[in-house]
Amino acid sequence: MESWHQDYRPENLQLDAEIKWLGLDIVDYASQGGQATVEFEALLLVDKQVEAMHEKSQFVFEQGRWFYTTGEMMQPVTKSFKPGRNSSCPCGSGLKFKRCCAK
Repeated sequence: MESWHQDYRPENLQLDAEIKWLGLDIVDYASQGGQATVEFEALLLVDKQVEAMHEKSQFVFEQGRWFYTTGEMMQPVTKSFKPGRNSSCPCGSGLKFKRCCAK
């Protein structure tokens, strides 16, 4: 909540406790003056299925910090992760998926 710009911050934010975030890749970044755009793709685990989320986010720089304002959801580039028998976990732990995040 602290990284959200006060003019855009929701009063209440309810996060889904069932979601486990696995990783974040920055796809693109551009800034000009006190504004920036960050395009990213995140991997998340929901019901033992790995899914991808792709967003282009807007930020403003105020008081020495970057604050999130808005975001546009996009079609994920990453295909859904279909783990094989001995696939490594996408969270980067170095463990097999079945022994790590799939537990």
